[in-house]
Amino acid sequence: MARVTSDTATQARHGEPVGEQTPSWRGRLRRYGYAPPPRAGARERLVPPYPEPGRGRVWRLFGLDGDDARLLGRWTAWGGPVLVALLAGLLRFWNLGSPHAVIFDETYYAKDAWALYKLGYEGTWSDGANDTILDNPAAAPLSEAASYVVHPPVGKWIIALGEAAFGLTPFGWRFMMAVLGTLSVLMVCRIGRRLFRSTALGCLAGLLLAVDGLHLVMSRTALLDLVLMFFVLAAFGCLLIDRDHARARLAAALPPDGRPDAGVGDRLGLGARPWRLAAGLCLGLACATKWSGLYVLIAFGILTVLWDAASRRTAGAGRPHLSMLRRDAAPAFLSLVPVAVAAYAASWAGWFASRDGYFRTWAEGRRGLSPESLPIPFTGLELSLPQFDMTWVPAPLRSLWHYESEVYSFHVGLTSEHTYQSHPWSWLVTARPVSYFYESSDRGENGCTAEGGCAREVLALGTPLLWWAACFALLYCLYRWALRRDWRAGAILCGVAAGWLPWFLYQERTIFYFYAVVFVPFLCLALAMAIGALLGPPGCAERRRAVGAVGAGVLVLLIVWNFVYFHPLYTGVQIPKDAWQSRMWLDTWI
Repeated sequence: MARVTSDTATQARHGEPVGEQTPSWRGRLRRYGYAPPPRAGARERLVPPYPEPGRGRVWRLFGLDGDDARLLGRWTAWGGPVLVALLAGLLRFWNLGSPHAVIFDETYYAKDAWALYKLGYEGTWSDGANDTILDNPAAAPLSEAASYVVHPPVGKWIIALGEAAFGLTPFGWRFMMAVLGTLSVLMVCRIGRRLFRSTALGCLAGLLLAVDGLHLVMSRTALLDLVLMFFVLAAFGCLLIDRDHARARLAAALPPDGRPDAGVGDRLGLGARPWRLAAGLCLGLACATKWSGLYVLIAFGILTVLWDAASRRTAGAGRPHLSMLRRDAAPAFLSLVPVAVAAYAASWAGWFASRDGYFRTWAEGRRGLSPESLPIPFTGLELSLPQFDMTWVPAPLRSLWHYESEVYSFHVGLTSEHTYQSHPWSWLVTARPVSYFYESSDRGENGCTAEGGCAREVLALGTPLLWWAACFALLYCLYRWALRRDWRAGAILCGVAAGWLPWFLYQERTIFYFYAVVFVPFLCLALAMAIGALLGPPGCAERRRAVGAVGAGVLVLLIVWNFVYFHPLYTGVQIPKDAWQSRMWLDTWI
């Protein structure tokens, strides 16, 4: 049933024909602050504009308008993200060398990085090497005998940059992780701004990442997963820029009135796309850090061609997916896969340049390429491989293939029990964090003054309130993507799915919660998007906006408080044992 709306001014303001009947449900929504956006042409839908500074209530609140507001608005586009990144850097670099210890898997990666810096390949270390390194780094007991390692070298080369600058010390091997952690916050701010067309929401997403405990701990620990996260996030940002540039070319080719045009949508070539090549490079470096980057490569490859199809549909293509397959699919594949493969191969340059790396000379005197069989995941079966004369393939490449096949067998068969292993279904609720370092002291020891003793811990735990709120934000994004066709929500969900869902295929394998750091930036983007919805759309009723602002502000302040409360557990600060115990909210955290 419909009724006639008497507020003709409201109808005109929202682009509705004056006097037309408006459904009663829309009238009711309008009373609660809902304002339907005006219809946009194809050109505006291809390239949504950023809001012009100086027209919002915030600017007028501070007495800014006109040129001053526009100048300040342009400054905040970079100034806001940089300020958030400076805060993140302060948190990550503060007392970075503490604990003065080799914590958790730093015992592998810090030493492998030093070996790469000195030898070009991973060497072996004598027993008790960790104590020697901490006492006298100059006497580090590194042997030239090759060591068997199970991860590609890019992450370790990056750790080695810090060691080359500051020595084989805790600060040295953690330095580059803190750099990448800080830069990733800056990238999330800029990605969020481009994604949401809002500097405020972009900076909010970056702030959420800056105060996430798991991201902070991983930014202060020499492990590989933060490097993987950095390159995954960089690839996403490159594809996002490529999307905007491709849509801008389509928009520029439309007729002057901005109407969709089948000739443009179906047949226009989009030319060189350097940002997609950059994404291929980043994804190759991600795979060259940990093999799980391969799943992200596949997911982002599908995402970018779907974006192309959607762009062509908006531009007027009659069969957008067919047009995408004809015009964009092959260039997308060539921009991503071969570039990623080349980057992966180049990452082994140190191994190729030596003759002492593990399996470096395996192919010499052999005619084949691989072992006779490889295990098949999830089945317990093995795949028989035919043996051909492969001497036409250079011996170093055949040796690398053999090395990688051995590593594959190791990863598939890694099922040993570990105290802190967890299942991926528990990651979003932070059910089982990982303790990297723990030390307890009685009263009078190590400066402890508490009656019941003191404790120090570095606990890889995401800020609980942030992660629990992000669970609801993901549901909101799922609604926006599935029922409202919101491409932004789909992009965020793709990032989460690429970093999380593949681990459900390996639940029998030994896996850990800190692997989830790869999709933490996308959780922060999802929560920022949900908070933006809580704030309300532009132009809605002031009361609705005020209530939304209060709710959003309370949520953000609670998350920041939660981070401050758990901060001692993220940085290894000594606290009384009863204070440590009060922070163990779940039994599974102990």
